[in-house]
Amino acid sequence: NTISKSWPSAVRSSHLRVPSTECWASTTSGRPITKRSASQGRIDLAMSVIVSNSVAKQQGLGRPEASYAALITIRKTSAWWALTQDERRAVFEEQSQHMRIGMKYLPAIARRLHHCRDLAEPEAFDFLTWFEYAPTDESAFEDLLAALRASQEWTYVDHEVDIRLVRHEA
Repeated sequence: NTISKSWPSAVRSSHLRVPSTECWASTTSGRPITKRSASQGRIDLAMSVIVSNSVAKQQGLGRPEASYAALITIRKTSAWWALTQDERRAVFEEQSQHMRIGMKYLPAIARRLHHCRDLAEPEAFDFLTWFEYAPTDESAFEDLLAALRASQEWTYVDHEVDIRLVRHEA
């Protein structure tokens, strides 16, 4: 593990800010990420409405007690992207209950989703999700991941990278 005086380079961007006095232990390296506008398509619109409605329940990133973090990258299969937006929405919302599952773990687990599919072709991942939680919520985080990975939507995931980090006081 390497210790840095700021966020790992894989998650540094103008959209993710953490005081420079914090240190994270990490084995990650990578390139900066970019946040895509959530106004493209019905799925993004539905997600932005759901996320907007959940903001009151979700705690902010950078909470002092949330010293555990995970950066999870996901790439969906070509079969997923071949579905119409309505079909993807049905899998995401109705069959898999993705957002409903995530809402069960608020406010303990804070997250930020970045859409990466439009960065470049071919891109190594479609989504980056940054999670933060307290050590006492580690089992809840594992339960969240297990529920999402057991869903119908997960059959459309062909690649995942799960990077765990622990913040140490400077």
